[in-house]
Amino acid sequence: MLLNVTNANAQAINDSLKTIELQPVEVRAVRAGTDAPFTRTDISQTDLEKQNLGQDLPLLLQFTPSAVTTSDAGAGVGYTGIRIRGVDPSRINVTMNGIPVNDPEEQTTFFVDVPDISSSTGSIQIQRGVGTSTNGAGAFGATVSIANLKQMDSAGAVLSSSYGSFHTWKNTLLAGTGMLKSGWQFDVRLSKITSDGYIQRAFTDLKSLQLTAGWKASEKTWLHFMVMTGTEKTGQAWNGVPQDSLSTNRRYNGLGLKPDGTYYNNQTDNYQQDYYQLFADHQFSPYLTGHAGLFLTRGRGYYEEYVTGALLTDYGIEGSPVGNTDIIRQRWLDNNYYGSVFSVLYAKNKTQLTFGGGWTQFENLHYGIIKWSQNGGVPDNYKWYQNDAQKNDLNGYVKIQQAIGEKLFLFADFQYRNVAYFVNGFDQKLGRRISVNYDFFNPKAGISYLLRNTYVERQKLYASIAVGNHEPNHDDFTIDPLPKAETMYDGEAGYEISKRTWQAGANVYYMYYRNQLVLTGQINDVGNYIQTNVAKSYRAGIELQGSVTPLHWLRLAANATLSQNRISNFDETLYDTAYAPHTIHHAATDISFSPSIISAGTMAFTPFRNRAHAQNLEIDLTGKYVGKQYLDNGSDNGRSLNAYSYFNILLRYTVAVHPFKEVVATLALNNIFNEYYSTNGYTYPALDGTGNVNNSNYYFPQAGFNVLGGITLKW
Repeated sequence: MLLNVTNANAQAINDSLKTIELQPVEVRAVRAGTDAPFTRTDISQTDLEKQNLGQDLPLLLQFTPSAVTTSDAGAGVGYTGIRIRGVDPSRINVTMNGIPVNDPEEQTTFFVDVPDISSSTGSIQIQRGVGTSTNGAGAFGATVSIANLKQMDSAGAVLSSSYGSFHTWKNTLLAGTGMLKSGWQFDVRLSKITSDGYIQRAFTDLKSLQLTAGWKASEKTWLHFMVMTGTEKTGQAWNGVPQDSLSTNRRYNGLGLKPDGTYYNNQTDNYQQDYYQLFADHQFSPYLTGHAGLFLTRGRGYYEEYVTGALLTDYGIEGSPVGNTDIIRQRWLDNNYYGSVFSVLYAKNKTQLTFGGGWTQFENLHYGIIKWSQNGGVPDNYKWYQNDAQKNDLNGYVKIQQAIGEKLFLFADFQYRNVAYFVNGFDQKLGRRISVNYDFFNPKAGISYLLRNTYVERQKLYASIAVGNHEPNHDDFTIDPLPKAETMYDGEAGYEISKRTWQAGANVYYMYYRNQLVLTGQINDVGNYIQTNVAKSYRAGIELQGSVTPLHWLRLAANATLSQNRISNFDETLYDTAYAPHTIHHAATDISFSPSIISAGTMAFTPFRNRAHAQNLEIDLTGKYVGKQYLDNGSDNGRSLNAYSYFNILLRYTVAVHPFKEVVATLALNNIFNEYYSTNGYTYPALDGTGNVNNSNYYFPQAGFNVLGGITLKW
């Protein structure tokens, strides 16, 4: 977090600069501080621990403002995702200790590749809107900053084990040395998570190891090294459930179906991702601190699938006596992502200045192998395609926060980003070569004013305007003419008040897009849907949140987002039975997967607390409501997700029992009213012979009532 200079107290600034071991400078450099005029939510390690029973990180963030989460397997383990203000994961910038996490080509974040990262995360900050400048993928609606270098204050160990519905099982061991006399400090995390999944054959097998070493070379210099490896093997569930199966078998999974009616037993996704991060932090003076980081992210893996009736000429096999045959194929990725980041933080009196940036390079090899064919005609381990890609990203930013008196804060942020992308062929267009280069300038400016800032009350008004730019994804380059980069202008304004027993806030936003890339229904020459630039679109809304503690044992909290998300002058393309395209013009339509209402609430009870014996019982009742969403941008009610709501209960009992420092028992009762709802989907609309639209919808239903229980032992 950026240093808080609310009172312009130089001594407080100096004290903050001495806490490098708790929060490296790079994390503070990419986060918004207390007085910055940006919309943010901070999630602490305690918040994460409270609900961490094996579900992936997006599910632990499901009750934060404007968030909508989904799980392919339906139980929150495996392939999961999060949308914020309707913004999809490929436009949400994610960093870990200031290092980019988004896949550079698809630009989304695959949390399945970082199993149980929640167990070693010290804090998370979510910024909604463009936010402050950061590293990596273009922040185009939200940023998520993860800090997971925090180490144990003293020698100890933590063992957590949980089990629940669908044979979901999580085991985690954390251990640390604390600070040794030599100045070194070592921490380790071992994790294993397995689940059968709610959807049929959507099993998950996740393993993870994290090692963190810190060295206090002097009072002014710290080094950190972190290595984290994660492996995942999941049963594929990404095709969803056909609409006509929702009422008869909502756990249906058609992937891997063979002609004899059985299912292929290795219809799986397999991937390993390794993270290596090295950081150096140094305090040059009481007012100047520097940071440098190097990283390598190594990824490799494949998905395997059974394909019926494959036409061998589609795989480059000519002249074979076998025309069609069943095959087993693998699609591989093998990549290296490496680079460096840096930042320099100057803070003195009423001025805070941050200068930072980074350079990264991504190299990815794509190839496919046919492992088996039913009728022969295919050479052993036949490689039917191979292509490679390289993406370079260079960015630099300057952030200035200036206090005027004791109440007024001015903020300016200027970022330059250059992206160069080279593609040497695509899976189905081996001869296509792409070379593009983008120069982006992303300025931000804002103002904050403290109406009141005392020990018992704080009131803040703020406003900001920011520009964000975003390059197309890998698959967008399969069409001609090449798509344009997207630009967004984001205006935010809000009010926050915080008192001893209650707090509240309201934020209004207007996110105006130029050339936003959206699905229009058009397909390319190999039959895949493509994204097309639309000239004008916007998201506008208000975010409300508040909490109150009317009694020492009761806390109430809620948040709600009311929004309108529209595309102007939208041309939808539908195809008839002869695959001829037909264009339908709309004056305005709703942006897909953008509900006009998102809300959440919590009632937290502490009915029993015995401080003398360190006993504590907590009961949280949480609820979520998400309004109707459209599966595409045509605003057709026949292609939509129904509004849904669900409620959870979390019980947590803590006690100190020798020889443990603490024993924690947790029970999560999820979807207690057994609501049937779907959080994601897709559609294939087509025109029949009479001109009517037939919708083929597919959904991702979530589990009904389910239970997770766990116990944590702390030494």
